[in-house]
This record gives sequence, structure tokens and C-alpha cells, in this order.
Amino acid sequence: MTQTRERSQYGTPLPAGRDHGTPQPASAYGMMLAAFLGLLLAARLVALRYNGTDLFFDEAQYWSWSRELTFGYYSKPPLIAWLIRAFTETCGVSEACVRMPSALLHTATAAVIFLLARRLYDGQVGFWSGLTYATLPGVSLSAGIISTDVPLLFFWAVALLALLRLMDGKAWWPALMLGVAIGLGLNAKYAMALFVLCLGVYLIATPERRWLLSDPRLWAALAIGVALITPNLLWNWLNSFATFSHTADNAKWGGSLLKPLKALEFFGSQFGVFGPILFASLGVVAMRAWRSGAPDADRILLAFALPIIALFTIQAFLSRAHANWGATAYVAGTVVVVATLVRDLSWRWLKASLALHVALALLLAVAVAQAGGFRLPGAGDPFQRTLGWKALAEETRKVVGEARRQKQGYAAVLTDDRSVTAELLYYLRDEAVEILAWRATGRPRDHYELTRPFSARTGSPVLLVTLKPDPGPLLARFKTVRLVAERQVPAGLGKPRRVRFYALSGYKPQ
Repeated sequence: MTQTRERSQYGTPLPAGRDHGTPQPASAYGMMLAAFLGLLLAARLVALRYNGTDLFFDEAQYWSWSRELTFGYYSKPPLIAWLIRAFTETCGVSEACVRMPSALLHTATAAVIFLLARRLYDGQVGFWSGLTYATLPGVSLSAGIISTDVPLLFFWAVALLALLRLMDGKAWWPALMLGVAIGLGLNAKYAMALFVLCLGVYLIATPERRWLLSDPRLWAALAIGVALITPNLLWNWLNSFATFSHTADNAKWGGSLLKPLKALEFFGSQFGVFGPILFASLGVVAMRAWRSGAPDADRILLAFALPIIALFTIQAFLSRAHANWGATAYVAGTVVVVATLVRDLSWRWLKASLALHVALALLLAVAVAQAGGFRLPGAGDPFQRTLGWKALAEETRKVVGEARRQKQGYAAVLTDDRSVTAELLYYLRDEAVEILAWRATGRPRDHYELTRPFSARTGSPVLLVTLKPDPGPLLARFKTVRLVAERQVPAGLGKPRRVRFYALSGYKPQ
């Protein structure tokens, strides 16, 4: 008996492929994907348990934010802090618990991508799309750390699914779903605003869909999104628009605006984020669409992928762009590439890509478990920046403890670098001593200079913990300066960190 394959208004059913037999019902594909994702999630949770790295200073910073919940922080919107707080309240404050939301949310994103691909094509494409996304090189790396990209990708996928449901019928619930996804996505990272840009590109390329602009449900969804980000906007207003200023500074548009090598570097990095076979395939799909057009299913996905890659390549050409800045492109990018490979019966390329990505994920898991003893040939220790922070905190604890035993305790620990501040806040979380940040200029340069700056009201003496070889300008602001200790702190197989401890008293205000 021949099974009827599911259809949507976006395209026709796709062939099963020569060696994949009779197409399975959508529910069967969903069950298979759930089994694979469950096994992958279990493996990633085990990998978190045996992860040998310390919290990177961005991760430690996000944890410290979670101890003081508010509607905004210096460099990011607040959702990452809320997310960490929710998990650490139930799981604990270990490195694995701080990072756990990433593994869970990437699994949820893969499930949403299955629903998205099934709606645009069929269950088979949904299965392979969900599996492909879950094993992307960028996702495998991201699943072992906590970052703002993780909730952003989840809400981006939910918003895209909600948009499809909105265009499919006249119900109002997709508008609520879309608005909430956009609003929470903005609270994860302002890059969620690019969703509206991509929607605009899609409507320009698809005149028959422009009726959406006169649909009150779309405007209601956008209004919900704005309402959900409004508390963060108010926080920024009350704090001199700190996050917006940081975002502008991060773009670095102040210097030379012609950097073709930076553009090539960003574009090349996408082969690593998305995978070499998939990124090359995305280029082929884009060229085909340019030459001969594309069905609506492909068109909407390309509209939510290509503009992001193009935008950040231009940003890199003008200044710089980090490899992860294009991550949202690969929610839609995964689906359109997988659909094309299935449609073209290119199973060999799809399987080769999956095999490569799984091998890379296994290598990463082994390397992370051996962090501190793992070296790349000719490249040194890849984890050096994530090692040695706990040891630095322990050395600080010893210095503070020794002063306390001699009845000469410190009023506070002073730091002159955001990374040191964040790491000490996390790894000295059980210490009673206050940790303050040195603000060298009137304008705060990070969240700690904004919320916990050293001031003339701080008591004496204070203990300066610094990695700088010559903190002379800071030391000159105190009448009494005494070098307490100087230690070498191992940081994996790379060069150790040299940390200096100074007892400072007699602050001289400018």
C-alpha cells in the first residue's frame, strides 16, 4: 500500500532517495529524532560532568549577573542571567550546572527545527534537519559553554515556526507565539532584531506575501516583542544606554573601514561554524536561486539565512565580526541545505557531513575532558584561555587568609581587569571579602565598573590582584603600596599567568 506523504502550501513532497526505501510517517521520523537527540543530550551532559576547563571569564561574568537579577547588564540583555539563575537554583553552582542550559536548549532548538522543516517539506527533511543542526560544529562547541547565542537560536527558530503558522491561516495564537519569541529573543541578544530585517527581505522577494503587512496579527506580534524588551530599554535609559554603547563599541567603526582580510577571515570561519560541506552547499543553493528562482519554501529560508551572512561579512570588511555573529543564519540554512540534498538525492554528501561533524564532536569531547594536558600539533594548548582561573582564585584566597590570620584583613579585593573580576566573583563566591573593580576613567568600561566600582568610601587596606606587569598608573593613586606576593599560575600547557598582589592604602582622589 502506498503511503501518502504530507504536503504544505510551500512546496511539493520530496523524494525519499534511492537507498532509503518507502517514506515513513511523520510521527516515525519524530520518534527517531527524539531517540537520537535523547542520546546526544545524555552524552553532552556526561561531557559537561567531565569537562576539564574552568569557566571562561564571559561565563563567569554571566553567572555573577545571575546573582543580581535585573532587567539589563552592561554588555548584554538580561535573559542569560535569568536562565543561569533558574538552573543553578535547582542544580547547583558547579561549572556543569552553569553550562547545562546550553545542552538542553540546543536539543530543544533541534526539535523546533524538525517541526519547521516538516511544515515546509515533510517529516523526512525534518528528521535530517534536526539531526544535522544538533551535530553542527558550532552547536557541538556551544553546547559545552554558556553563551547568549544559545537562547537566541532557540527563540529565532520558534519565531520562524510561528511566522509560518501565521501565514498558513487566520488564527491569532501564532501572533502571540511570534511576539513572545521575538521579545524573549531580544532579551537574549539584540541580534534578534535581524529577524525583522530578514522578514523584510522575504517580503521584497515575494510580492504575493506582502498582504502580511496589512495583517493586524503581524503588528500585534511586533508590539508584543517591543513590550517584552521595554524593561531592558528602560534599564538602559537609567544607565546611560550602557548596553547600546557597548554594542556600538563592539562594532569598532572608529578606525579604518576597509579590511578585506577581516571579511575573508569571517567568511572562512563560517565553514567551521556550519561545516565545510554544508556551507559550500548553501552557496550552491543560493546561486541556483539567483539564476533560476526558488520555490517559496526555499525562498523564505534563504531570506532568513543569506542576509545575515552578507551583513556580517560587510561588517567584517568595515571593521570586524566574530565567527559566532552569523549563527542565526544556520537555523534556516540547515533546513534549506538538507532539503536540497534530499531533493537532489545527494545522500552521500549529507552522510559525509554528518559523519564529519560527529567525529569532530567526539574529538572535542575527548579534548575538553583532557583540558590542561591536550595540545594541538603546531598550535599549542587550545584551552589556555579557559584554564588557570580557579588556581588564580585559590592563590588570592591564600593571600586573603594569611592577612586574616595575622589580624590584618583587607577591606576589599581590587581588580583592574574584567576577566579577573568575573573569575574571582565565581571562584571566591564563598569568601566574605568584597570584590571591587578599578574604574580608570569616568565612563565605565564593563558591568563591574558600572555596578561595583572602587571609591574613596572603600576602607583600607585593599588587596590589588593584577595580571598586568606594570599597573603603575593605578599604584600611583595610593600613598602606601606594598608588594605582598608574586605567583606563577599554571594555565594548561601554555605560558603560565603571572599574578601580583599589592596591599594598597591611602587612596588619593583626583
